[in-house]
Amino acid sequence: MVRINLGSIGDSFSVPSLKAYIAEFIATLLFVFAGVGSAIAYNKLTSDADLDPPGLVAVAVAHAFALFVGVSMAANVSGGHLNPAVTLGLAIGGNITIITGLFYWIAQLLGSIVACLLLKFVTNGLAIPTHGVASGMNALEGVVMEIVITFALVYTVYATAVDPKKGSLGIIAPIAIGFIVGANILAAGPFSGGSMNPARSFGPAVVAVDFSQNWIYWVGPLIGGGLAGLVYGDVFIGSYAPLPPQEEYP
Repeated sequence: MVRINLGSIGDSFSVPSLKAYIAEFIATLLFVFAGVGSAIAYNKLTSDADLDPPGLVAVAVAHAFALFVGVSMAANVSGGHLNPAVTLGLAIGGNITIITGLFYWIAQLLGSIVACLLLKFVTNGLAIPTHGVASGMNALEGVVMEIVITFALVYTVYATAVDPKKGSLGIIAPIAIGFIVGANILAAGPFSGGSMNPARSFGPAVVAVDFSQNWIYWVGPLIGGGLAGLVYGDVFIGSYAPLPPQEEYP
């Protein structure tokens, strides 16, 4: 039997309903940005002889898999941030202290630098690629691109790993986090490089001694991560009880 409930204006403008509308808006925006952006990126790749579509897919898949594993292996100990922008977003939401977050940053940056030094050694001195905006783009466009995709990443972290209402997602959280990074690289890679992570960009810049555009990958991701922490932490989590210490993403 069909059951249709018309509802009321009061219910439709209640606080939970307004939060639901905002959640739908943000989720749809981020979905379409990655989906349509990847199509635009493919068109750019196929029209530019210097860029390679299969190469972009390989990079996106490698980053998605590596982040999935990295988050999974560290989640039970540190929360598996692996990214200063994630740490900042979680600090703004009160999920980690500022001082502890600064030490997280140091560990993340050192890890990135050592990784690039090892790559330089084991590849017999091959050049370490650094992030930079594509030709025809300016720095502001690159910053905005990084803000949007990092917002998507940290928003996903909150939704799948931090929100007390997430339920028993288990391994789904690292998978979702890896997937959003892969999708964002497909969409943003040909334009801003698709970093979303100051540590990911800083290590190569140090080893290559090329900081010409590195500031973009600090400003954009930190703004995006901070905004995600404010939006999800204040709008959706609000007055939830704090997560206990044993939960993911302390």
